[in-house]
Amino acid sequence: MEVLYGSTRGGESGVTASQAILRGLAKDGGLFMPDQIPTLDNSIDELAGMTYQETAYAVMKQFLTDFTEVELKYCISHAYDDKFDTEEIAPITEADGICFLELFHGKTIAFKDMALSILPYLMTVSAKKNHVKNEIVILTATSGDTGKAAMAGFADVPGTRIIVFYPKNGVSRVQELQMLTQKGGNTTVVGIDGNFDDAQSGVKKIFEDKKFAKELDEKGLQLSSANSINIGRLIPQVVYYVYAYAKLYARGELKKGERVNAAVPTGNFGNILAAYIAKQMGIPFDRLICASNDNRVLYDFFTTGTYDRNREFILTTSPSMDILISSNLERLLYLSCKRDAAKTKEMMQELSQSGKYSVTPEMKEFMSDFYAGYAGMKENAAEIRKIYEDTGYLIDTHTGVAAAVYEAYKRETGDQKKTIIASTASPYKFAGSVVEAVMGKQADAAASSERDTVSEQAAVSEQIAADKRTAAEGAAASDEFARIEQVRELSGVKIPQAIEELRGATILHNRQCGPKEMKETVKSIFSNEKK
Repeated sequence: MEVLYGSTRGGESGVTASQAILRGLAKDGGLFMPDQIPTLDNSIDELAGMTYQETAYAVMKQFLTDFTEVELKYCISHAYDDKFDTEEIAPITEADGICFLELFHGKTIAFKDMALSILPYLMTVSAKKNHVKNEIVILTATSGDTGKAAMAGFADVPGTRIIVFYPKNGVSRVQELQMLTQKGGNTTVVGIDGNFDDAQSGVKKIFEDKKFAKELDEKGLQLSSANSINIGRLIPQVVYYVYAYAKLYARGELKKGERVNAAVPTGNFGNILAAYIAKQMGIPFDRLICASNDNRVLYDFFTTGTYDRNREFILTTSPSMDILISSNLERLLYLSCKRDAAKTKEMMQELSQSGKYSVTPEMKEFMSDFYAGYAGMKENAAEIRKIYEDTGYLIDTHTGVAAAVYEAYKRETGDQKKTIIASTASPYKFAGSVVEAVMGKQADAAASSERDTVSEQAAVSEQIAADKRTAAEGAAASDEFARIEQVRELSGVKIPQAIEELRGATILHNRQCGPKEMKETVKSIFSNEKK
C-alpha cells in the first residue's frame, strides 16, 4: 500500500516520500507526516535473524513506498558499511542491569550517524526520481552532533551543498573541532552568537521565506534540511529500535511479545519519537522514558500539558540536549489531536507568538505512553560514576541523563521491566565532563545546579559558557586531548578514529554571525563562491 505524506499544518497532502525528503520542510512550515503508520510485515522470529541492513530494509520499505527495492537497498548498503567500527552497526551492551543500545559507532561517534549516513543517498536518489535539476542546499542547525554528521555525509556529494549553523559557545570542544576541520568543497560552517534555538529558528525562517526561495531557484539552487524535521532523518531512526528488540529476543533475553521500556536522552524529540513509531509498527515497547536535562522543557510539558519555552536557557554538560524548542514534538501533537492540522497549526502559532501552548486533556491522555523525567548535572555525574564504579562501563553525559532518569523512574514506579537506553554518544566526545564525573569533581562544580534556584543554575551555566569560550581560544585543546587519554585509561576502549583525526587538524571554517544575520550570511556564502 502506498504511503503518502502531508503537512502537520494542513498546507500540503499527497506528497510522495521522495518529494518529502527533498523538501525537508513543508511549504506552510509544517512537518511531513505519513498518512498512516504501517505495521511491520515480518514476524519477530524473522526479524531476529536479520542483519542491521536487512532490518533497515524491512522497516524503511514500509514508509518509502515510491523507492524501488533496488534503490532502497542501494541506499542502505552504502550507508551501513565499514564506516561503522562494529559489524553489528548498533550493538547492545548490558551493564548494571540495563541494555545500552550503542548508537555511536559511526564516523562522528554520535547517534546522528545512524540516520545521516543514509540521508545523502536517499536525497540524491530522490532528486533523480523527481528529475531535479537544481543543486540541493542542505541548510541545518545543530546543537553539536547533527552538524558534523551531516557534513561528513554530504561532503563532496555531487549536486549538493551544505551549510551548518551552530551555537558558538554551546557545544563541546570536540564537537566544535569536528565541524571546523571538516573537509569538502561543498561544506560551510557558521558559528552564531546565540544558542541552538536561535540557530534553529533562524533556519526555519529562511525555509519559510518564499521570496528567498525564488531567488535561490533563479540561481539553480533549492533548500532542504538534514535536521530531524526531515522525514528522511526520522524513518532511519526507527530501524535501530526494531533491531534492538529483535536482537534481545534472538539472544533469548526476551520472550515473544514481552514488553520492554526505552529510555532516551531527549532534546529535539526526534529520537524518542522514532521509538514511539517503532511501537506503533508492532514492536512491544511499553513506557517511553523521555529524559531531559536542566532545561527540562519536555519534562514540564508531559507533566503539566503546557509547553512553555519562556525560561532561562541553561548551558549544561549535555550540550546536545540544550534545547527549548523541540521541533519533532509537533509530529506527536498532530497525532494526539487525531491529525487535526488546523489545531496543530494553531498551537504552533501560539508557540511562535507567546512562547507557549497547552494541549487538551484528551491529547495529554493520548501521550500516556511517555514518562518524563529530568536529571540535573549533579545527578548526571553521579550516575556516570556509579555505573563506572559498579561495572567498569563508561557512558557519556547524554546517556548519563537517560540512565539517571531511568533510575528515578524505577524508584517512583517499581517497574522492573527490561529497559533499553539509547546511548547517543561516545564518552570520548565529551571527555572532560566524563572524566570529571568519574573522578568526582563534576559533582562539586555542578552542585548548585541540582534542583536549586534559577540564579544558582544561571551561575553554573555562566561558568560553563566561560569555560567554552576559553576552550575556543585554543588553550583548552591540548587539555581536551589529555582528558581523552584519561578516557582511554578509564574505559580500556581504543580512541576512535574520529578523535585521532582531530589531532593537529587544520581549522578550515571560521565564519561567525548573529542570529538575525543568518539569511545574509547564506547569501554571502553564495556570492563569495561566485567570485
